[in-house]
Amino acid sequence: MSEKKQHALQVIQTLHQAGFLAFLVGGCVRDLLLNREPADYDVSTDATPDDVMRIFPKTYAIGAQFGVILVAVGENETVEVATFRNDLGYSDGRHPDEVRFSKTPQEDVQRRDFTINGLLLDPLTDRVLDYVGGRQDLEQGIIRTIGDPEKRFGEDKLRMLRAVRFASRFGYILEMNTMTAMQKWAPQISQVSAERVRDELTKMLTEGKARLAFFMLYASKLLQQVLPEIAAMKGVEQPPEFHPEGDVFIHTLLLLDNLPHPCTPTLAWGTLLHDVGKPATFRKAPDRIRFDKHVDVGVKIAEGICQRLHFSNEDTEQIIALVNNHMRFMDAMRMNESTLKKFLRMPKFE
Repeated sequence: MSEKKQHALQVIQTLHQAGFLAFLVGGCVRDLLLNREPADYDVSTDATPDDVMRIFPKTYAIGAQFGVILVAVGENETVEVATFRNDLGYSDGRHPDEVRFSKTPQEDVQRRDFTINGLLLDPLTDRVLDYVGGRQDLEQGIIRTIGDPEKRFGEDKLRMLRAVRFASRFGYILEMNTMTAMQKWAPQISQVSAERVRDELTKMLTEGKARLAFFMLYASKLLQQVLPEIAAMKGVEQPPEFHPEGDVFIHTLLLLDNLPHPCTPTLAWGTLLHDVGKPATFRKAPDRIRFDKHVDVGVKIAEGICQRLHFSNEDTEQIIALVNNHMRFMDAMRMNESTLKKFLRMPKFE
């Protein structure tokens, strides 16, 4: 048993001894049922934040107004403990306007995003509580919102990107009503902060299923909103003698499919953006299709995307370097020794 799981069990046992209900909840239950090691273990309880802070000697009230307390366990570990609650109104499209604590796990799970993330587990009895059909969706490989998908996405627009990330990560399909709602609400993703969008896209790019993720982003109409420069690649022909695989979009997704796993974010973004200048430079010459100066144009577009998504200066510099130098690799064997050495000595060449 992992140390993180042991700590979560200690918290649950302590809450039980104090007379409260307590369960593992959310992604950790999903991952345990899929025989995956969870990154974190979250606890859900009918104990109020005041109860939690009274029961445990060391706590951090990081989100007490939303019923969330961090409980310190071990030397440097914490377990997130959330009180059962109802969320009322999301006027900012992110945070509930009002939170009302509830006493039953049935009520609590109704506010969560997807059925596969709405499961609870009593680890002391190994009993799974499923009030939303999450186990069946796990078995059938379906991403489905809990309740009305338009309401769920209206509460938090980022959930649309999370739906794609979960579907691609697990190789699942997006349930029809969920997909239809995403296509309708896609323009609303502009209400989400650039940093949150960037972080979701980075996870998709680095979790090993980027090709599937970007197919789903396009089908859900989210790609056209968050990265129109990438959506513009679709249908842009390439010279078949050099690119028999198809258009620029297919070419880029195939390259994403060949990324190492794990992969650094900058390499993943450099891969995604390496041919971003092609749509704007497409030209049918007498001899063949050409993309004159697509690297120079691509560097400018990539820089704009990095600024828009609030990348750090260091990450922006590395992503742009990848775009700027990607055509040089095919000439490496013809370079003279000094030019090749200079190329190999570029920062972070690996």
